[in-house]
Amino acid sequence: MSDAAAMNELELTINRRLAASRERVFKAWLEPRTLAKFMKPTDLEHLDAVVETDPVKGGRFSILMKMEDKDIPHEGTYLEIDPYSRLQFTWESANSLDDSVVTIDLVAVDAVTTDLTLHQVKFKSESLRDGHIMGWTRMLDVLPRVLG
Repeated sequence: MSDAAAMNELELTINRRLAASRERVFKAWLEPRTLAKFMKPTDLEHLDAVVETDPVKGGRFSILMKMEDKDIPHEGTYLEIDPYSRLQFTWESANSLDDSVVTIDLVAVDAVTTDLTLHQVKFKSESLRDGHIMGWTRMLDVLPRVLG
């Protein structure tokens, strides 16, 4: 298998059960003010991301994650916006391949509980995929506080 083929096969999946309705969780991924509060690579509460979204199919978003010593830019294009059940977008950053795609699926357990599955495909290396696992895990750990 070529190195390029191996990169295209690297993927990750993270699951979370959230104490919030599917609608609230879905909207959190599209509203800039809410995204800014959980799209952060660190525990520094005072460093919210700078976020812009155009939440329509084909629309673009930008997320500038803030750290003490640097900023980490991310951009993407919304590929699918299926209200309250699926959100899919490209994930463009220095640490991912240009055609990396993130899919977020939401399933209502009941009126106030949602199962979230985040799946991302295509990474430059196993270590960068593992870094994304840590990053997404941290962000999904913060999301319940933001939804709180």
